[in-house]
Amino acid sequence: MGARKRNRANQLKEQKKQTSFAVLRNCPTSPRKMRLVADMVRGVEVNRALDLLRYSSKEASRKVEKLVLSAVANWQAKNEGVRLEDSNLVVKEIYVDSARMTKRLQTAPQGRAHRIRKRSNHVTIVVDSLVNNDTK
Repeated sequence: MGARKRNRANQLKEQKKQTSFAVLRNCPTSPRKMRLVADMVRGVEVNRALDLLRYSSKEASRKVEKLVLSAVANWQAKNEGVRLEDSNLVVKEIYVDSARMTKRLQTAPQGRAHRIRKRSNHVTIVVDSLVNNDTK
């Protein structure tokens, strides 16, 4: 590995240590359905996001709610001296990527078969306080 690549890799590692995030992998929901829920909470204050997710009728919102709580717990572990109420936590980033796809066959008329693709996704959420965003 060259020096420039190594320096960039170390810089990215340091940035990753500074951020508080949570990742949900191989969630058996289609990415399209999960993105609807992700768009609902992107850029929203954490307590408001949890309320939106708790009272949403979508099935994917339950999984995103647990993920937000996990990201908040990770933030609390890194910032032990700061109170959660004073920090103004915001869902800074949330993105949904496609994961593995299981392929199944469904019988069709006249001896044919249709392929069914059962999709799954990866969700990543980054939580940060508004105070940190303003000072940077």
